[in-house]
Amino acid sequence: MVTTRTGFKKPITKAQSAANHIMTSAVDHSLPIIAQGKRSKRRSLGVKKPIAKAQSVANRTRLISELQQENQSLEELKRLHQKLNNNEQMEGFRRENGLIIFRDSKVASGITTTKPKDPVIINIEGLQSVANRTHSKVEYVEEIYSFYKLSETERCLRNYMDFQPDINARMRTTLLDWLIQAHNKYKLMPETLYLTINIVDRYLSITTVARTELRLVGISALLISSKYEDIRPPPVNDMITISDSAYSREQILAMEKAILSRLGWRLTLKIPYVFAVWYTKASLPSDNEMENMVFFFTELGLMDYSVTIRNNPSKLAASAVYAARCTLNKTPAWTETLKHYTGCGEDQLRDCAKSLVSFHARASENKFNAVYKKYVNPDLSAVSLRPPATSLLVVNHHK
Repeated sequence: MVTTRTGFKKPITKAQSAANHIMTSAVDHSLPIIAQGKRSKRRSLGVKKPIAKAQSVANRTRLISELQQENQSLEELKRLHQKLNNNEQMEGFRRENGLIIFRDSKVASGITTTKPKDPVIINIEGLQSVANRTHSKVEYVEEIYSFYKLSETERCLRNYMDFQPDINARMRTTLLDWLIQAHNKYKLMPETLYLTINIVDRYLSITTVARTELRLVGISALLISSKYEDIRPPPVNDMITISDSAYSREQILAMEKAILSRLGWRLTLKIPYVFAVWYTKASLPSDNEMENMVFFFTELGLMDYSVTIRNNPSKLAASAVYAARCTLNKTPAWTETLKHYTGCGEDQLRDCAKSLVSFHARASENKFNAVYKKYVNPDLSAVSLRPPATSLLVVNHHK
């Protein structure tokens, strides 16, 4: 950069740089281009020590001529700068914030080249979840959940009711409603309930079950899940008690073994609970009410057979977060952070979220209301008593 006495700066052009280089490398010292000993001036122009041989006199003369023309342009700009400083009106120019603006320039016409700001995505890996159940301090936690999403497609549930001659979707809802009550009675871990439902669905999708044995499948699935997730699982005798002694100890243990054998002893699965915890953490600011609202919607979704079959665990959890944010009037309803961590846009979740909100709207009057009664509890923020997000239903109705 060349700085003038008036403080006006002008960048060194290629012609100036080349001319400076030639002048400093000239062999003919008789030319009055640059005086010897003016190294400080040479350094101020940013000229390096000469390393190439001198150019021809013709080339030097041409470059010097270009330099002189540019110096004349610099003098013109200096005069323009002085006139603008004196508030003189100049056609084609104006002064703004200390800068000389050409009237036909992009800045003068209001056209800016500023790039739009990138969406703000908050890194949630270092944040603790409300329930403190996630791998918050693991550096590769996001990669873990990305792997979960990829692997959940390996064992997707198929529509199995068409292949069950003796049971239907309503019977499944009746069973799950009863299992939720049993789960609450023994105060088992939240993961136990989600794994129980998953085991029931997976087993029914590959094994024909008689109507009289459906509750036996549910009891055995609850026993398996509690042994897997809880420190002190309920004993078999308690399972007999809650079933009103409909099944013997031997029947329960035999069904437990049959289920594990048919499922290949695979219990480490990607249940909606895993994603619900992670996505709730990304729903900033997150608190107990938000977390309980997400679980409430997730469990309402699992109670419905069609919602469970149509949506994989991660999408159901993401839809529950979206429905929860709409119910709690969070703005915006869906953030760039949530879109980043869930991999889903608002449009992808709206249909499922609409179903969840419709379940909430009629939950208190529903015959199978174990989930509603569970979340009436003040310890769970009494989220089921919240008014449903009817605005979401209206928006989807018009669309």
